[in-house]
Amino acid sequence: MRVVIQRVLKASVTIDGIIKSQTGKGLLILLGIENADTQEDIDWLAGKISRLRIFDDESGIMNHSVMDIDGEVIVVSQFTLHANTRKGNRPSYIKAARPDFAIPMYEKFVAKLEDETGKQVKTGEFGAMMEIGLVNDGPVTIIIDTKNNR
Repeated sequence: MRVVIQRVLKASVTIDGIIKSQTGKGLLILLGIENADTQEDIDWLAGKISRLRIFDDESGIMNHSVMDIDGEVIVVSQFTLHANTRKGNRPSYIKAARPDFAIPMYEKFVAKLEDETGKQVKTGEFGAMMEIGLVNDGPVTIIIDTKNNR
């Protein structure tokens, strides 16, 4: 699994002109799933994200997690995070999981993140054409790949 995590002041997902999800301060997570992903990846990544200390404390030091600030979370599926651009100019998505595998993994990830944070996690809609709106806070953007455990 590969994620791009953005610390946001607010974020929203709009589909066909209708807002599906929106949050205040918290995290916008773009999630890419590949065929080699497992429940172990879900567990490790959800735990890491829920405890990731990227929000400022009273001294302005990044020392608080999304749970510490009672923040909100939106997770949006994004297969293009597994784009391979080594050859030619058209990205290959061969490593990105197909919907029959990716959708259940996406749902399990959202459920695990809800367990870890103790809050409802908002979502986009798998496979839909979405407009993602956000006000990045900082900006702070973190990339994590479970295959590298970093």
